[in-house]
Amino acid sequence: MPRRLLVRNLGNDTVYGDVLRDMRAFTDARAATTVDELWLTEHRPVFTQGQAGKAEYVLAAGDIPVVQSDRGGQVTYHGPGQIVGYLMFDLHRLGVTARALVTGIEKAIVLVLAGYGVTGFARPDAPGVYVGTDKIAALGLRVRRGCSYHGLALNVDMDLAPYARIVPCGLTGIGITTLATLTGGCTVPEVAPKLVRELASAYGFDVVEEI
Repeated sequence: MPRRLLVRNLGNDTVYGDVLRDMRAFTDARAATTVDELWLTEHRPVFTQGQAGKAEYVLAAGDIPVVQSDRGGQVTYHGPGQIVGYLMFDLHRLGVTARALVTGIEKAIVLVLAGYGVTGFARPDAPGVYVGTDKIAALGLRVRRGCSYHGLALNVDMDLAPYARIVPCGLTGIGITTLATLTGGCTVPEVAPKLVRELASAYGFDVVEEI
């Protein structure tokens, strides 16, 4: 049987808490025959704190809300101009471990960057994708009942000022960058299909449908 992936575009002005609720509901309700989905969105400005997130890594949230999440990792920022991708995958059916899920995401993002002539890499000690000494993509996942939710955040063309209010992902000594900065200009609508293509390839999906 071909592996199907449904790509759901949630829009570019979503509330993080609403999407988190929907991800949990989808994961709780899915059955063995539920088709895997990839949700794409741009969130309204928000800081999200991982399960083991340390309060001291939120330096000065100000007018940006801080939402407790059930993903892995520390605090990060989401906002307009950033592709957030949520991988709603049945790992058992795909034959993928949690570690392989992370590796696949990182490799897909590195390939997207390479298409723009940008050299990205993953770090074994800190999930995500980096360019030089800067981080360009963050990862945070949760696996429940053998199924994943949460996913990735790729900085495409966004205001980076809010990152100064936190210690991003609990990492010191790194900067944050965007693909637009490194390429001289690109947009979310341009980059998103490339990311979908690389993610689908990474996990062996034969059929990709937008819904």
